[in-house]
Amino acid sequence: MEKVYFTITGTKHYYGQEYFEPKMEVKLVKEPDNEIDKEAIKVEMDGLGLVGYVANSPFTVQGESMSAGRLYDKIGDKATGIVKYILPQGVLCELIV
Repeated sequence: MEKVYFTITGTKHYYGQEYFEPKMEVKLVKEPDNEIDKEAIKVEMDGLGLVGYVANSPFTVQGESMSAGRLYDKIGDKATGIVKYILPQGVLCELIV
């Protein structure tokens, strides 16, 4: 199966991205009641809770990673990802299928 990547954005509104490290696990949770984005997917970490969101704008999606809108129908209500790279513009992760 083809690898699927996504970008975590908005980390500065929570805990920042300094604590992210490659191979860390993150949880994706759909947030259908989000008033700003009906395709919002929040990103959580054990012990911290909400740490950001899957990028859903051409300005925040990094490289060939999928936006939340493209990823939304490919996952169930929850999914898991693994941190691959920490970039100045966001955290690049791989979806675990």
